[in-house]
Amino acid sequence: MEPQVGYDYEVLIEDYDKGFLYEFIKRIIDILGALVGLILLSPVFIITAIAIKLDSKGPVLFAQNRCGKDGKTFKMLKFRSMVVDAEKKLKELKDKNEMSGPVFKIKDDPRITRVGKFIRKTSIDELPQLINVLKGDMSLVGPRPPIDREVKEYTPYQMQRLLVKPGLTCYWQIGGRNNIDFDEWVELDLKYIRERNLWIDMKLIFKTFFVLFGDENAR
Repeated sequence: MEPQVGYDYEVLIEDYDKGFLYEFIKRIIDILGALVGLILLSPVFIITAIAIKLDSKGPVLFAQNRCGKDGKTFKMLKFRSMVVDAEKKLKELKDKNEMSGPVFKIKDDPRITRVGKFIRKTSIDELPQLINVLKGDMSLVGPRPPIDREVKEYTPYQMQRLLVKPGLTCYWQIGGRNNIDFDEWVELDLKYIRERNLWIDMKLIFKTFFVLFGDENAR
C-alpha cells in the first residue's frame, strides 16, 4: 500500500482489501444508518445541546483533528464534554496518563464538566459522529480515529490501523475500552481489518447497543 500523506506503513495484513462490492454495500449501510440515527436521535441531540449550554460556557460541539484512512485528517465532531480550554490544560496532566502508548486517558479527568461526565458515561458525546459517517469521513464500524498528534508517535506496525476508514464502533468499543491497553487495542483493530465482512459489521453494530448506555468502561 502507498500511504497518501507521507506516513510509513509496515503492512503485515494479507488480503485487507475486501473489494469494491463490500465497500459499496458498507457505504450504503453507513448512509442509511447515519440518516436513521440522526432522525431518531434528534430529541437526544436537542436535550444534550441545551444541557451543555446551561452547564458551562462554550460551544455545544467540539471538533478535533483526527486521522482517517491513509492518515488523511478530518474534523471529528463530538458533543463538548470538557471545559473550553481543555487542550491547553492537557500539558499539566501528561504525567497522570493511565493509558499505555501514545494515547492519553485518565480516570476522573478534572477537565470534564458535570454534563460531560454523563454524556461520556452514556456515549452520547459520540453521537455527532453520525454526521462524519454521513459525510464519508467515518464508517459505522471501523477502528476508532486517532488524534493526529498521537499518530506521529505510532510505529509503522501501529500505522496499519489507518488502512481502513475509521468507525463509530469496533472490537475495542464493545470489549473493554479504557481497560484495554494500547497494544491490545491495536491488535483488536488489526483483527477487524483482517476479518471484516458485512456479517461482522452488523454484529458489531448490534452489540454496540448493549454496551452503549451505562458502559462501566466509558470515561
